[in-house]
Amino acid sequence: MTTNATAGRTTVGILFGGVSSEHSISLITAQGVLGVLDHDQYEPVLIGITREGTWHLSSEDELSRLAAESKLPEFRGEGPQASLPMGEGQGGIFLRHADGSFEEGPRLDVVFPLLHGPFGEDGTVQGLLEMARLPYVGAGVTASAVGMDKHFMKVAFEAAGLEVGPYRVVTARDWANDRENVTRRLRELALPVFVKPARAGSSCGITCIDSWDQLEAAIATAHELDPKLVIEEGISGREIECAVLDGANHELPKASHPGEIEIVGDTHTFYDFEAKYLESSSSELRCPADLPQEVREEIRTKAIQAFLSLDGEGLSRCDFFYTDDGRVVINEVNTMPGFTPISMYGMMWAESGIGYGELVDRLIRLALERPVGLR
Repeated sequence: MTTNATAGRTTVGILFGGVSSEHSISLITAQGVLGVLDHDQYEPVLIGITREGTWHLSSEDELSRLAAESKLPEFRGEGPQASLPMGEGQGGIFLRHADGSFEEGPRLDVVFPLLHGPFGEDGTVQGLLEMARLPYVGAGVTASAVGMDKHFMKVAFEAAGLEVGPYRVVTARDWANDRENVTRRLRELALPVFVKPARAGSSCGITCIDSWDQLEAAIATAHELDPKLVIEEGISGREIECAVLDGANHELPKASHPGEIEIVGDTHTFYDFEAKYLESSSSELRCPADLPQEVREEIRTKAIQAFLSLDGEGLSRCDFFYTDDGRVVINEVNTMPGFTPISMYGMMWAESGIGYGELVDRLIRLALERPVGLR
């Protein structure tokens, strides 16, 4: 393992924040990872991205203070602006101070891009890191882009032989020019349906409708986040999730025990943003999920199949429906799932025998093992 850090430690760039609707969740995730990072092995270098898209050098103290201020913290960029040099061997990150002066900042061995949603998890930042010749945790450019787009993700799943539920795609062009025909196609789906931004995460912008007179308002809500929408027919069944961790040295990935989230109380009708991140009392995890053993194994096998269908790397969380008639239907994957204290990915691996700290260590080592560029 190469290192540029002092005292033989590997320098890990912790990249957080971003311009997506999941900005605050990224800060919470970064704080969670820092809490278990082995500081004897790794020297963290925190780089935050404001909602406006500017990069700044940050610190663990600043991140902790922001997290203490609010349940949904916002990074404001108090430190010097930071940028990545392009090309191998270019040295440390560049820092620009408020007085206009520049200096070379710390060098990075590897980057952990703890960014969720568009312009972070969708291949954009991954492409930037490739240009900077920096190894990074998680999926590459193409897999990240496909894994962010619920439309093309389903196309990849279908090509791999995985069953997906009935859905339709609506673009802003379709809705503006041929609304009547779009509505007719959507009405071919059975209610209830979920109206989703194609490239948002953490249940942001999603509306469940049980009447077609709610459609236009739901589409307007989703269009606030994405010009392309996916409308999915509601599936009668249980929502089951499974975590995937890549194998070292080209070994096949491994899948955790499947887990199931149970919504507690009547505050939430589905596993929405608040239930996922803000109200741990609103949901409970059962892992392994209460399923026949052969169904658990089928889900684990299909989670790995889904990971490979996207040419995934590092990690992913795969979400399935186990239908009332006994079918396993894949819903989606998340190529950079949350690492908050109540996030599913880490909890499922903990129940499968890999603790949070070990999981973070493995992901960093996997990133250092693989080359940058085409692979």
